[in-house]
Amino acid sequence: MKKIGFIGLGVMGYPMAGHIQSSGYKVSVFNRTKKKALDWEAEYLGHVSPSVAKLSIDSDYIFLCVGNDEDVRSLILGDGGILENIKENSLIIDHTTTSSKLSVELMNICQSKKVGYLDAPVSGGEVGAKEGKLTVMCGGNKSDLEKVYEVIDCYSKFIKLMGPSGSGQLTKMVNQIAITGLIQSLSEAIYFSEKVGLDTQQVIDVISRGAAQSWQMQNRWKTMVEGKYDHGFAVDLMRKDLKIAIEQGNLIGASLELTQQIDKYYEEIQSLGGGRWDTSSLLARLKRNE
Repeated sequence: MKKIGFIGLGVMGYPMAGHIQSSGYKVSVFNRTKKKALDWEAEYLGHVSPSVAKLSIDSDYIFLCVGNDEDVRSLILGDGGILENIKENSLIIDHTTTSSKLSVELMNICQSKKVGYLDAPVSGGEVGAKEGKLTVMCGGNKSDLEKVYEVIDCYSKFIKLMGPSGSGQLTKMVNQIAITGLIQSLSEAIYFSEKVGLDTQQVIDVISRGAAQSWQMQNRWKTMVEGKYDHGFAVDLMRKDLKIAIEQGNLIGASLELTQQIDKYYEEIQSLGGGRWDTSSLLARLKRNE
């Protein structure tokens, strides 16, 4: 059985690595905050690696789920990083949402070192990660995905190769563009419902059975109404993702007017101190003067 390395134990990576370990694989983890790694080790009975270098030496497949382009670049290309220590014919699977440009660059470098590389961002949020029901959109070689498919399947409900390197990241941009519009619409709908004096629970019970239904509506309406945002996918991370999508749109001449406007709304949420709030906190912006 292949040995697995997993770097990045945030709200997504922590349960994802746990699902792999619970499925019978031997998993070594590394996290910048060691306490989180030790908590994971205690919960899942896996192994904490003392360094990225040691993890890379010991692993056949290395998964990353970290913050941004620079985190990924430094982990893979930096001193004591993955490529300095990984074995030939091993495979890197990057679940981080990054630019497609970075994915293509890393794919080319990895190929020159006889190492496989997949860009494989995910969708489904913290709930999907905990339940093992993420959607994974991949870019890279079909043969590499086939090698690691069963491992990714440990925490996924759907996995698809979208095309060559960078295609997974481009698909994730589409995903984030679509999500932001849904969240803003849901926020306005709930706000309107409350303002006109309707019972919002009954409203959601009705409209969630028709064309208005969405994952966001089913999983976030209750916490939105309660004003609870200390969970889920952080506004700071969404703004990072939207920046990538907007820059890509500018590069190819695609107008993303609504996405740009909602990005500004999220900037307002940050100014309210909500950078770590869930993305559903767009409702808090509408209620900020009440």
